[in-house]
Amino acid sequence: MFLRKEEKSADVFWQEYEEKTGEKVLTRALGKYIGGWEEFDNKKYSGIWGLIITTSGGFRFHHFPQNSWIDSLTGFAQKEPPEEKTIFVPQENIVSTDIMEETRWWKKIFSPSVPRFFVNYRDFEQKRMIFEIYTNFTNLKK
Repeated sequence: MFLRKEEKSADVFWQEYEEKTGEKVLTRALGKYIGGWEEFDNKKYSGIWGLIITTSGGFRFHHFPQNSWIDSLTGFAQKEPPEEKTIFVPQENIVSTDIMEETRWWKKIFSPSVPRFFVNYRDFEQKRMIFEIYTNFTNLKK
């Protein structure tokens, strides 16, 4: 009933991503954009999901467009496919990065929250982007 596109293996995807960008992928995680990138904030893209990627050339957030399965079933899918959205901050513009996660055991149990990832960068003035991280993010700190 449902046809699925032939899917690539993760290794092939990341190899092609490195070839496309010309940069070595250092770390990656699934996350959600919260705020801090002017172009996204002006267009109200807060809360979009994508890949949080650190590369040899800098920091990337890559949102791949897709329709939800509910839209597909109900026929409310958009007539035009959604756009791919990306953020790129070159390594030389990154001031610092930080991960904030709950460390108190009792808070983790009674009020679970996802780690927040902050990217402080220079763009004429110092700015800060905020993301939530939903997968393993080992070695994501600069």
